[in-house]
Amino acid sequence: MSAQNIGALLLEHNFTISTAESCTAGLLSSLIAEIPGASDWFLGGWVTYANAMKVSQLGVPLTMLQKCGAVSSEVAAAMARGASKASGSVVALSTTGIAGPTGGSENKPVGTVFIGCKVQADVQVREFRFVGTRKEIQNHAAQTAIELLELQLTGKKSNALCCQHGDVIHVD
Repeated sequence: MSAQNIGALLLEHNFTISTAESCTAGLLSSLIAEIPGASDWFLGGWVTYANAMKVSQLGVPLTMLQKCGAVSSEVAAAMARGASKASGSVVALSTTGIAGPTGGSENKPVGTVFIGCKVQADVQVREFRFVGTRKEIQNHAAQTAIELLELQLTGKKSNALCCQHGDVIHVD
C-alpha cells in the first residue's frame, strides 16, 4: 500500500490525518506530504523525540511516561490521541521506538517500535521488532504505519504483519 492510496481512502471517507512521531523523526509525515494533493487531507504532525515534547505538545501524561516508558503501547496510543485532538484530525498515526544503534534493553531491544493508529474513536497499537540499520528501522516503521492505516480504513484484519511482536492492542 502506498501513501497515495491512503490519500484516496482518506478522501473517500472525508477524513483528515495527523502524525506524532518519535523514532521515525518526521519520515512518516514526509512520506504522506510528498503525495500531490496531500493538503486536502494531511493536517500536519509533530516530531516529539523528547518526553517533555510528548507531554507539552501531545498531552501524554508524565506519569504514563515514568511508569511505562516512552517506548510503550500506552504512549503510542496517547501520542495518536494527542495528535488527533491537537490538530482536529479524525485519523492519527504515531510511532515510538528504538531505532538504534544504541538504547535497547533485554525487554525492548533495538528495533522495538510501537505504532499507534487512531481512526475516529478506535485506537489500535501494534508492537514490532524490526531489524537493520537505524535508517532501515525508521523506514520499516514509517511504511508499516501506512500499512496499518490501510488495514484499519478498509476494515481488513491482520493480527500478524511482518515483524509484528505479540497481539494487536485495542485501546479504549
